[in-house]
Amino acid sequence: MKDLVRKNILNFQPYIPGKPIEDVKRELKLKEVIKLASNENSLGPSKKAVSEIKKMLDKISIYPDGYCFELRKKIANIYKVSENQVIFGNGTDEIIELAGKTFLNPEDEIVVSEHAFIRYKMAGDLMGCKVIEVPMRDYKHDLEAMANSVTKNTKIVFIANPNNPTGTYNSEKEFENYYSIIASKNSGVLTFIDEAYAEYVGETDYISGIDYLKNGKNVIFSRTFSKIYGLAGLRIGYAIGTPEIISYIERIRPPFNVSSVAQMGAIASLDDKRHLGKSKQLVFEQKKYLYGELKKIGLQYISSSANFILIDMKKDGKIIFQELLNRGVIVRAMGEYGFRNFIRVTIGTQKENKKFIKEVKEIL
Repeated sequence: MKDLVRKNILNFQPYIPGKPIEDVKRELKLKEVIKLASNENSLGPSKKAVSEIKKMLDKISIYPDGYCFELRKKIANIYKVSENQVIFGNGTDEIIELAGKTFLNPEDEIVVSEHAFIRYKMAGDLMGCKVIEVPMRDYKHDLEAMANSVTKNTKIVFIANPNNPTGTYNSEKEFENYYSIIASKNSGVLTFIDEAYAEYVGETDYISGIDYLKNGKNVIFSRTFSKIYGLAGLRIGYAIGTPEIISYIERIRPPFNVSSVAQMGAIASLDDKRHLGKSKQLVFEQKKYLYGELKKIGLQYISSSANFILIDMKKDGKIIFQELLNRGVIVRAMGEYGFRNFIRVTIGTQKENKKFIKEVKEIL
């Protein structure tokens, strides 16, 4: 069987998600467990979305609308783009992978940041192409160095803005410099901007990929309903690019890849501005609380523009992860991202965050 497998699959490492609550309860025989590992919305989904989802349950014997017509129309209207500029995926992970499958050959290159979301590198590894990893500067993407790393063989530059797991973002000024360098190279490279946490950003110099798309740049940007909209369990995300870019990716998009339940939940979530506001406010307030407590403990952290915090625990993050796990708190060790002594913690409710701080104090 090994001889039948594509060679680059043999050493391909699968993505390892955060541990589920039920697994931890079962394995460690714990009654109460909180999960602060996967950057989910601790408030859960919009009640309006849940209500609309329930209405769909007696229709699940029918295949979903493969074109996502109603949701497509809504997203296109929000961004003032044509409907043929939007594509939907089973989470943005699928769209990242589809982009890789659409554009990458073994002789091609992609450029990623050294500590960026690992799925970009995986997209390149899957297709057997060269992955150029550019070191970060001040825990964020060094866009200037990434632009300068583009060669004639580079097909895609992946940028997470804000980045996971650091929580840092790149400003409009940095992007302007990036595109200036790309233009000087006369490169047709595709810039893929992952904006999974964009709704949490409060900084005024943040800029979305939509602005560059409308300015004629060769860009595609993605967003998700898994984070601030609280629909991680339904797996739905979308991306927007030029009609030509989207048309090529659409050719290999699996049919019916987004369920009817997910589509209805997404539409209702977009309509519930109140829940969106509450979700942002909770993160803003609890981030301040966690910053203050971490300073008291003497732990350094990276200031975050997202709904999680990267924390330097001053010892192996895997050890801290396991000790917290034993106490019913699931976080994420960051060794796989090159941060051996760090953990990443989702900003939860006040009760969850107090529990986390209490257990960290006792461990240390």
